[in-house]
Amino acid sequence: MVMADVATSASANSTQASGLTMRRANKEIGQQIAMLAPAVLLLLVMVILPFLLSVWFSFTDQRLAPRPIPTKFVGLTNYGRMFADPLFWQAVWNTALFAVLVVPFQLAISLGVALILNSAIPFRAFFRAVAFLPLLLPMTVVVAIWAVLYRVPNGPFNAVYQLFAGGSYFDFIGTSSTAMLGIVALSAWATFPYQMLIYLAGLQDIPAEQYEAARIDGANIWQRFRHVTWPGLRNVNIFLLIITTVGALKLFTQVNILTKGGPNGATTTIIQYLFREGYVSQKVGYASSVAVVFFIVVTAIALLQRRVMRNEGGDR
Repeated sequence: MVMADVATSASANSTQASGLTMRRANKEIGQQIAMLAPAVLLLLVMVILPFLLSVWFSFTDQRLAPRPIPTKFVGLTNYGRMFADPLFWQAVWNTALFAVLVVPFQLAISLGVALILNSAIPFRAFFRAVAFLPLLLPMTVVVAIWAVLYRVPNGPFNAVYQLFAGGSYFDFIGTSSTAMLGIVALSAWATFPYQMLIYLAGLQDIPAEQYEAARIDGANIWQRFRHVTWPGLRNVNIFLLIITTVGALKLFTQVNILTKGGPNGATTTIIQYLFREGYVSQKVGYASSVAVVFFIVVTAIALLQRRVMRNEGGDR
């Protein structure tokens, strides 16, 4: 009887402990769901639902302003028109050109400044704060500042140009051949501190022992950079290459304020083209087809980032 009572008591205690564990697990799951719910709801309302609406609108002749004629389903007409529009392909070319120009230029500036600020220079903390300032300014303010710099004929850049060109001036953003270069310079200066900070963090993660071993082996500055710094920044480079490219593909504010896509469409980008068709021309259905294609391209780049980063993690 005693053994039976002990077994019964042990079974009851085990059942009670199991129930307590289940309640704790359920409570933790409930807490996790409660914490994730706002983010999931925001993602649903701000990203997923608008994208689904864009997909639907892309198959219709939806207009921005209300009209007496009901919206019609037009199938793939918007997509066919988009791929047949030379202005769309010009926007694609300009966007790709901007990305090809700005990404290596911006990453090179960011890495160079990070290397300087990571070294033992006087007033290093002050220079780090100064280098971070462009990122604190709204893009509209940055564009306004650069508009003054580019001013014709008496802007600061033209003042320098006139010193070497015998008094003549040059319209940096009003000339088709140089307008995109002007946007590249503006954009690289405005956003390089973000990449610089990530490079700075990556440099500080490289063990100092590796540099000391390289010095003992007689490596000079370039050899230390090539064989220690650059390999140590491999994952950082992959991450920054992807996010900088995605950011470059979304170029809009600088162009919309400074050049309006001109001159002669030389700075029209995909987002500028989408904005003009969707809000200026009020062709929401057509603009939605452009947005869907753009979303697919950006998603493909994001998936590429995930795959590359996963492969890098598997190599370790």
